[in-house]
Amino acid sequence: MNTQKLLNKALEGVDALGYRLDQMGITGKINRHNLAAFLMSEQKHLEGEWDSIQVRLNLRRSQFERITQQIEARTDALIGPIKSQVNRFRPNH
Repeated sequence: MNTQKLLNKALEGVDALGYRLDQMGITGKINRHNLAAFLMSEQKHLEGEWDSIQVRLNLRRSQFERITQQIEARTDALIGPIKSQVNRFRPNH
């Protein structure tokens, strides 16, 4: 079964449910249009949440990279002079 057939079957089911509920006097607000609007709204909401997670992840990643670079720079500043002193005392081959 292809996607379009499944979608049509699901929409027919929603229409039938909305019709039955309307007949019982429960509500007239369940139909394919309202369901589609709800699903689109939720899709956009989830996309926004995903984007928010991505932004927070990228922020943490950049903070980690900045801290790593600072540690490397400080380590180089500390180790560099010590290394040059050690190399000065090594015999030349």
